[in-house]
Amino acid sequence: MDISGASAIVTGGASGIGAACARQLAAKGAKVVIADLNAPAGEALAQEIGGAFVTVDVTNTEQIKAAVLKALELGPLWALVNSAGIGFAQRTIGRDGEFESAADLEAFKKVININLIGTFDATRLAATAMSRNTPNENGERGAIVNMASVAAFDGQIGQASYSASKGGVVGMTLPVARDLSASGIRVNTVAPGLIDTPIYGEGEQSELFKANLGQNVLFPKRLGVPDELASMVIECVTNSYMNAETIRVDGGIRMPPK
Repeated sequence: MDISGASAIVTGGASGIGAACARQLAAKGAKVVIADLNAPAGEALAQEIGGAFVTVDVTNTEQIKAAVLKALELGPLWALVNSAGIGFAQRTIGRDGEFESAADLEAFKKVININLIGTFDATRLAATAMSRNTPNENGERGAIVNMASVAAFDGQIGQASYSASKGGVVGMTLPVARDLSASGIRVNTVAPGLIDTPIYGEGEQSELFKANLGQNVLFPKRLGVPDELASMVIECVTNSYMNAETIRVDGGIRMPPK
Protein backbone atom coordinates (compact mmCIF):
# COMPACT_ATOMS: atom_id res chain seq x y z
CA MET A 1 0.00 0.00 0.00
CA ASP A 2 1.54 3.28 -1.14
CA ILE A 3 1.18 6.09 1.43
CA SER A 4 3.10 8.73 -0.50
CA GLY A 5 1.06 11.93 -0.53
CA ALA A 6 -1.40 10.57 2.04
CA SER A 7 -1.74 11.67 5.63
CA ALA A 8 -1.10 9.58 8.73
CA ILE A 9 -1.68 9.99 12.46
CA VAL A 10 0.60 8.75 15.23
CA THR A 11 -0.79 8.99 18.75
CA GLY A 12 1.97 9.28 21.32
CA GLY A 13 4.16 10.34 18.43
CA ALA A 14 6.31 12.95 20.15
CA SER A 15 8.89 10.52 21.57
CA GLY A 16 10.13 6.96 21.71
CA ILE A 17 8.50 4.35 19.48
CA GLY A 18 5.86 6.81 18.28
CA ALA A 19 8.46 9.31 17.11
CA ALA A 20 10.37 6.59 15.25
CA CYS A 21 7.12 5.56 13.53
CA ALA A 22 6.39 9.17 12.57
CA ARG A 23 9.84 9.58 11.02
CA GLN A 24 9.58 6.35 9.04
CA LEU A 25 6.06 7.18 7.81
CA ALA A 26 7.33 10.57 6.66
CA ALA A 27 10.24 8.87 4.90
CA LYS A 28 7.62 6.91 2.93
CA GLY A 29 6.08 10.19 1.77
CA ALA A 30 3.23 10.55 4.26
CA LYS A 31 2.24 13.83 5.90
CA VAL A 32 2.21 12.88 9.57
CA VAL A 33 0.12 14.35 12.36
CA ILE A 34 1.82 13.98 15.74
CA ALA A 35 -0.98 13.55 18.29
CA ASP A 36 0.49 13.92 21.76
CA LEU A 37 0.40 15.90 25.01
CA ASN A 38 4.07 16.90 24.80
CA ALA A 39 3.77 20.07 22.71
CA PRO A 40 7.46 21.15 22.62
CA ALA A 41 8.70 17.74 21.47
CA GLY A 42 5.72 17.18 19.19
CA GLU A 43 6.00 20.53 17.47
CA ALA A 44 9.75 20.10 16.97
CA LEU A 45 9.29 16.67 15.41
CA ALA A 46 6.44 17.88 13.20
CA GLN A 47 8.68 20.67 11.89
CA GLU A 48 11.53 18.19 11.33
CA ILE A 49 9.43 15.81 9.21
CA GLY A 50 7.16 18.33 7.52
CA GLY A 51 4.05 17.25 9.38
CA ALA A 52 1.76 18.83 11.96
CA PHE A 53 1.26 18.65 15.72
CA VAL A 54 -2.08 18.46 17.52
CA THR A 55 -2.44 18.34 21.30
CA VAL A 56 -4.27 15.10 21.99
CA ASP A 57 -5.26 13.34 25.17
CA VAL A 58 -6.57 10.03 23.83
CA THR A 59 -9.23 9.95 26.54
CA ASN A 60 -10.71 13.07 24.90
CA THR A 61 -12.81 12.19 21.84
CA GLU A 62 -12.96 15.79 20.58
CA GLN A 63 -9.17 16.07 20.61
CA ILE A 64 -8.87 12.85 18.61
CA LYS A 65 -11.39 14.23 16.11
CA ALA A 66 -9.26 17.37 15.83
CA ALA A 67 -6.25 15.25 14.91
CA VAL A 68 -8.28 13.43 12.24
CA LEU A 69 -9.50 16.73 10.80
CA LYS A 70 -5.94 18.10 10.77
CA ALA A 71 -4.78 14.99 8.91
CA LEU A 72 -7.51 15.46 6.32
CA GLU A 73 -6.22 18.98 5.71
CA LEU A 74 -2.86 17.47 4.75
CA GLY A 75 -4.22 14.72 2.51
CA PRO A 76 -6.48 11.66 2.54
CA LEU A 77 -6.00 9.71 5.78
CA TRP A 78 -4.51 6.29 5.00
CA ALA A 79 -2.66 5.31 8.18
CA LEU A 80 -3.14 5.41 11.94
CA VAL A 81 -0.57 4.24 14.47
CA ASN A 82 -1.88 4.01 18.04
CA SER A 83 1.24 4.41 20.16
CA ALA A 84 -0.03 6.49 23.09
CA GLY A 85 0.06 4.63 26.37
CA ILE A 86 1.04 4.63 30.04
CA GLY A 87 1.89 2.00 32.61
CA PHE A 88 2.93 1.68 36.23
CA ALA A 89 3.17 -1.10 38.77
CA GLN A 90 0.96 -1.76 41.76
CA ARG A 91 0.22 -4.89 43.73
CA THR A 92 -3.35 -6.18 43.83
CA ILE A 93 -3.50 -6.23 47.63
CA GLY A 94 -1.47 -4.64 50.40
CA ARG A 95 0.57 -6.33 53.10
CA ASP A 96 -1.66 -5.36 56.02
CA GLY A 97 -4.89 -7.04 54.89
CA GLU A 98 -6.80 -3.74 54.86
CA PHE A 99 -9.19 -2.79 52.05
CA GLU A 100 -7.56 0.65 51.87
CA SER A 101 -4.24 -0.95 50.99
CA ALA A 102 -5.59 -2.78 47.95
CA ALA A 103 -4.71 -1.55 44.46
CA ASP A 104 -5.93 1.92 43.52
CA LEU A 105 -8.97 1.24 41.33
CA GLU A 106 -8.93 4.71 39.77
CA ALA A 107 -5.32 4.17 38.71
CA PHE A 108 -6.34 0.85 37.13
CA LYS A 109 -9.18 2.58 35.24
CA LYS A 110 -6.84 5.33 34.02
CA VAL A 111 -4.53 2.81 32.34
CA ILE A 112 -7.49 1.06 30.71
CA ASN A 113 -8.95 4.38 29.56
CA ILE A 114 -5.73 5.50 27.88
CA ASN A 115 -4.27 2.25 26.56
CA LEU A 116 -7.41 0.38 25.53
CA ILE A 117 -10.36 2.73 25.23
CA GLY A 118 -8.18 5.49 23.76
CA THR A 119 -6.87 3.06 21.16
CA PHE A 120 -10.37 2.01 20.18
CA ASP A 121 -11.66 5.59 20.08
CA ALA A 122 -8.85 6.68 17.75
CA THR A 123 -9.43 3.56 15.64
CA ARG A 124 -13.16 4.14 15.18
CA LEU A 125 -12.73 7.83 14.32
CA ALA A 126 -9.78 7.39 11.95
CA ALA A 127 -11.43 4.40 10.28
CA THR A 128 -14.55 6.48 9.68
CA ALA A 129 -12.44 9.00 7.75
CA MET A 130 -10.58 6.22 5.92
CA SER A 131 -13.87 4.66 4.81
CA ARG A 132 -14.47 7.71 2.60
CA ASN A 133 -11.23 7.15 0.63
CA THR A 134 -11.29 6.03 -2.97
CA PRO A 135 -9.98 2.44 -2.80
CA ASN A 136 -6.65 1.62 -4.43
CA GLU A 137 -6.06 -1.20 -6.91
CA ASN A 138 -6.23 -3.76 -4.05
CA GLY A 139 -9.49 -2.35 -2.71
CA GLU A 140 -7.70 -0.81 0.28
CA ARG A 141 -8.76 2.39 1.97
CA GLY A 142 -6.29 2.46 4.84
CA ALA A 143 -4.37 0.63 7.55
CA ILE A 144 -4.29 0.81 11.34
CA VAL A 145 -1.50 -0.44 13.58
CA ASN A 146 -2.01 -0.68 17.33
CA MET A 147 0.77 -0.91 19.90
CA ALA A 148 0.39 -3.63 22.51
CA SER A 149 3.19 -5.18 24.57
CA VAL A 150 4.62 -8.56 25.47
CA ALA A 151 2.97 -7.82 28.83
CA ALA A 152 -0.27 -8.82 27.11
CA PHE A 153 1.07 -12.38 27.24
CA ASP A 154 3.80 -12.36 29.94
CA GLY A 155 2.49 -9.84 32.46
CA GLN A 156 4.70 -9.43 35.51
CA ILE A 157 3.74 -8.96 39.14
CA GLY A 158 2.24 -5.51 39.53
CA GLN A 159 1.32 -5.16 35.86
CA ALA A 160 -2.36 -6.11 36.13
CA SER A 161 -3.69 -2.86 34.66
CA TYR A 162 -1.05 -2.61 31.95
CA SER A 163 -1.37 -6.26 30.94
CA ALA A 164 -5.16 -6.05 30.95
CA SER A 165 -5.09 -2.98 28.72
CA LYS A 166 -2.61 -4.43 26.26
CA GLY A 167 -4.34 -7.80 26.32
CA GLY A 168 -7.49 -5.95 25.35
CA VAL A 169 -5.69 -4.37 22.39
CA VAL A 170 -4.55 -7.82 21.25
CA GLY A 171 -8.03 -9.24 21.81
CA MET A 172 -9.79 -6.65 19.67
CA THR A 173 -7.37 -6.91 16.74
CA LEU A 174 -9.17 -9.74 14.94
CA PRO A 175 -12.77 -8.61 15.50
CA VAL A 176 -12.00 -5.03 14.46
CA ALA A 177 -10.07 -6.26 11.42
CA ARG A 178 -13.04 -8.45 10.48
CA ASP A 179 -15.40 -5.52 10.99
CA LEU A 180 -13.35 -3.07 8.91
CA SER A 181 -12.58 -5.53 6.12
CA ALA A 182 -15.83 -4.56 4.43
CA SER A 183 -14.38 -1.04 4.08
CA GLY A 184 -10.97 -2.20 2.89
CA ILE A 185 -9.20 -1.17 6.10
CA ARG A 186 -6.56 -3.48 7.58
CA VAL A 187 -5.79 -3.73 11.31
CA ASN A 188 -2.66 -5.19 12.89
CA THR A 189 -1.00 -5.03 16.31
CA VAL A 190 2.68 -4.91 17.22
CA ALA A 191 3.73 -6.14 20.68
CA PRO A 192 7.10 -4.70 21.72
CA GLY A 193 9.41 -6.28 24.24
CA LEU A 194 12.02 -4.28 26.18
CA ILE A 195 12.69 -1.15 24.13
CA ASP A 196 15.30 1.51 24.84
CA THR A 197 13.24 4.68 25.27
CA PRO A 198 13.65 7.76 27.54
CA ILE A 199 11.65 5.99 30.26
CA TYR A 200 14.91 4.41 31.46
CA GLY A 201 16.66 7.76 31.97
CA GLU A 202 20.24 8.65 31.10
CA GLY A 203 23.72 8.24 32.55
CA GLU A 204 25.99 5.44 33.71
CA GLN A 205 23.51 3.88 36.15
CA SER A 206 20.81 3.88 33.50
CA GLU A 207 23.11 2.15 31.03
CA LEU A 208 24.05 -0.50 33.59
CA PHE A 209 20.38 -1.08 34.37
CA LYS A 210 19.51 -1.48 30.69
CA ALA A 211 22.44 -3.82 30.12
CA ASN A 212 21.22 -6.00 32.98
CA LEU A 213 17.67 -6.01 31.58
CA GLY A 214 19.04 -7.02 28.20
CA GLN A 215 20.43 -10.24 29.64
CA ASN A 216 16.83 -11.52 29.87
CA VAL A 217 16.46 -11.27 26.09
CA LEU A 218 16.98 -14.52 24.18
CA PHE A 219 19.00 -12.91 21.36
CA PRO A 220 20.36 -10.36 20.80
CA LYS A 221 21.00 -9.75 24.49
CA ARG A 222 20.10 -6.08 24.55
CA LEU A 223 17.11 -3.80 24.60
CA GLY A 224 15.48 -3.13 21.27
CA VAL A 225 15.62 0.31 19.67
CA PRO A 226 12.57 2.29 18.52
CA ASP A 227 13.50 2.03 14.83
CA GLU A 228 13.27 -1.77 15.05
CA LEU A 229 9.68 -1.46 16.21
CA ALA A 230 8.89 1.25 13.70
CA SER A 231 10.10 -0.87 10.79
CA MET A 232 7.56 -3.54 11.73
CA VAL A 233 4.84 -0.90 11.98
CA ILE A 234 5.71 0.33 8.49
CA GLU A 235 5.56 -3.24 7.18
CA CYS A 236 2.09 -3.64 8.68
CA VAL A 237 0.99 -0.38 7.05
CA THR A 238 2.44 -0.97 3.60
CA ASN A 239 2.18 -4.75 3.15
CA SER A 240 -1.28 -5.29 1.68
CA TYR A 241 -1.42 -8.92 2.86
CA MET A 242 -0.74 -8.14 6.52
CA ASN A 243 -4.06 -8.16 8.34
CA ALA A 244 -5.62 -9.19 11.67
CA GLU A 245 -2.25 -10.18 13.15
CA THR A 246 -0.42 -9.53 16.41
CA ILE A 247 3.36 -9.62 16.04
CA ARG A 248 5.84 -9.76 18.91
CA VAL A 249 9.02 -7.76 18.34
CA ASP A 250 10.99 -8.72 21.41
CA GLY A 251 14.22 -10.61 20.68
CA GLY A 252 12.53 -13.80 21.87
CA ILE A 253 12.10 -12.68 25.48
CA ARG A 254 9.55 -14.34 27.73
CA MET A 255 9.13 -12.13 30.76
CA PRO A 256 9.69 -13.71 34.21
CA PRO A 257 7.15 -13.09 37.02
CA LYS A 258 9.24 -10.17 38.32
